[in-house]
Amino acid sequence: MLVLWEGCGVMVVSIKDVASRAGVSAGTVSNVFSGNRVVKPDLAERVRRAATDLGYQPDRAASQLRAGKAKVVAAIVPDLNNPFFTSLIASIEASVRGEGYDIIVASSHGDAEEEARRLSALLGWKPAGVVIIPCTDEFASRELLSGSGVPFVVADRVPSLFDGDAVTVDNVDAGVKAAEHLVALGHRQFVVAASSMKLQNIRERCEGIEAVLSREGLAAPILIEVGLDFDTAAERLGTFMEGERQATAFIALTNFATLGILASANKNGLSVPQDISVLGFDDYSWMHAFKPPLTAIRQPVDEMGRAIWNRLRGHLSDESQPSARERLLCDLLVRASTGAPAAEGVRSA
Repeated sequence: MLVLWEGCGVMVVSIKDVASRAGVSAGTVSNVFSGNRVVKPDLAERVRRAATDLGYQPDRAASQLRAGKAKVVAAIVPDLNNPFFTSLIASIEASVRGEGYDIIVASSHGDAEEEARRLSALLGWKPAGVVIIPCTDEFASRELLSGSGVPFVVADRVPSLFDGDAVTVDNVDAGVKAAEHLVALGHRQFVVAASSMKLQNIRERCEGIEAVLSREGLAAPILIEVGLDFDTAAERLGTFMEGERQATAFIALTNFATLGILASANKNGLSVPQDISVLGFDDYSWMHAFKPPLTAIRQPVDEMGRAIWNRLRGHLSDESQPSARERLLCDLLVRASTGAPAAEGVRSA
């Protein structure tokens, strides 16, 4: 309930006040805000207008406590500074909001112990379901989730041996698309900037790239683990580019790796795509605005969000629903940052 101050007095706006203003029953008001029953659109609009006029806010915590289960989806991600994770959460939120659910989000900060602590706190809210992007392939929090009895879906970073509900992309296919594009342009020497080879999705992207190069009779790519943040990526790639190198094609497997390549190229006086071709992973507005616009592998974030909610919602309506793993395809968006290789390759500045 919202407390309104009128002069020296206090007026508490109740469901009955809203019902009286809208000319409906208190039960109808309750159904509009709880979503427990369908209310005719014209009545629902009258109720919401009356609530707005009176300044009424439903006490969701109390109603959900009485129901024994909150209409809340809990989500935990490795890093809220990572634009891919926040974009995915926004997509999930759009799906759950349309069905009367709220979403609570926490970050594990890439630490397994912190992940367990955050998850325990989220489970204390009695959520209807959980979405988790594990911070490691070990997925140490799986036992905690399984023991909670709360349905959950693993997203993006799906451990190879996990057999529960999961939604990810076909990372091998994404790597294949990236490598095939650059090989077709004439590139023969590659650098792959990977965040961490401890992550299954990163290993799968590398697998796709290496499969194409092997098929074409080319040398394996130079693999640089650039870490999980921009500063580390820029430092490690900058050190690499300072030396005498012949690679002409750079593939970034994460957003921070893409930024690291571009920053290091600029620092070392290398032009894109005249000196090196750069292919990024994920597609953001800045990639369109960058000069030249960046060729990128685009993950279907909106489709992923809908698929995650559909998997979770299925378990909310039918606990016997079998688990499944969904792999969605990525798109290759060709722009101006990739072209035919320079004859001399990458040189020291």
